[in-house]
Amino acid sequence: MPDLSRRSLLAAGVFASLTVARPALAKPAPIAAPPGPGAPDDEDFWREIQGAFTLDRTMINLNNGGCCPTPRVVHEAYKRYLDQTNEAPPYEMWELLEPGVETVRRNLAEEAGCDPEELAITRNASEGLQIAQLGLDLKPGDEVLTTDQDYPRMLDTWDQRARRDGIVVKKLSFPVPPPSDADRAVQLTALFAGGITDKTRVIHLCHITNLTGQIFPVRAICDLARERGIVTIVDGAHAFAHFPYKLSDLGCDYYGTSLHKWLLAPVGTGFLWMRKDRIEKHWGMQPTNIAKAADIRKFEEIGTHPAAAHDAIAEALVFHQGIGSARKIARLRWLRARWSQALLARVPGSKMLTSADPAQGGAIGTFAIDGVDVTKLVPYLWSKWRIQATPIVHAQFQGVRITPNVYTTTGELDTLVDAVAAYKPG
Repeated sequence: MPDLSRRSLLAAGVFASLTVARPALAKPAPIAAPPGPGAPDDEDFWREIQGAFTLDRTMINLNNGGCCPTPRVVHEAYKRYLDQTNEAPPYEMWELLEPGVETVRRNLAEEAGCDPEELAITRNASEGLQIAQLGLDLKPGDEVLTTDQDYPRMLDTWDQRARRDGIVVKKLSFPVPPPSDADRAVQLTALFAGGITDKTRVIHLCHITNLTGQIFPVRAICDLARERGIVTIVDGAHAFAHFPYKLSDLGCDYYGTSLHKWLLAPVGTGFLWMRKDRIEKHWGMQPTNIAKAADIRKFEEIGTHPAAAHDAIAEALVFHQGIGSARKIARLRWLRARWSQALLARVPGSKMLTSADPAQGGAIGTFAIDGVDVTKLVPYLWSKWRIQATPIVHAQFQGVRITPNVYTTTGELDTLVDAVAAYKPG
């Protein structure tokens, strides 16, 4: 990073102006981060990252869990590839740009910790996971074990298989947040262990849930499944490039993620990882020639599609690696601690539905307020403060999900707390 002495003076003035007249905020607990520049509270460093995006700062986007903007360098690459495609699509796209997917595959695999021949580039996590879900041979009476907090699209996919193929889908419930930080991993693993029967064929779970940001003990659950010959599918939509891990360490059979979330790649990018010994016997959603039966690329056969989005993933990877996974998650956890601690201190009846334990979550934080209807609070945040947040309404709980990203300023999060503190139900 360049010398930021002059910029830091300007940034300090900006952040100070954003926090004038607010009560002093308690400093979040220290978050582990690598040495050198880029500590979680190093605003000079993060101001440079914030400036790498072209954003509308008249609104505060705290719904990065849905979809994230791309850094300027990624967006420019995407536009450049689109322009190139349009010059002569049959040549520019198929001969020049489409082969770039192999470089993307190789670079993604290196970052993810897997064999490139096990990784298919998809348009999002849903597509990748549905390939996994729909391509398994299951017969009537076979059981799929999941939770009632898994992503609705994936639950709908299993429910359709139940209607069409006669399988049985069992949805486990778990408390929000689970009662003990120390025992959480053990409790969540025991939850799945208790749901297994002699008919269980698949365990489907989130790496990190979209509702509250709860990180699951994936390796322990996958080891449990493997001992019993059960296939595991992991929904990593919110995990990849959010916090550090390697696919080789998880022990699952299938893993799907979106790249337009935490990797900051263009909208419509993701990948499916599949254990190599499962590729040949797994059916694709789109039929392919038998010659491709053992090739992971058979899951990319969707017909004519733009190459620009998946080629620009390469630039998103460089941006992500420039920050560093450990530095990034330390900042994200620090931001969550900052706004959540301030909100709990200022708003009577408020509570967090996301564990404060850094090991149990990342950027995602969901809060609730006694007696407050989140379906009214969220529209208020937008109409009065231009804050984008996500209402979470589940059969067991409701809350407001807040997901900042690396471009989010501390002043924007302080404004969130001001807005919630000013809300008057009724």
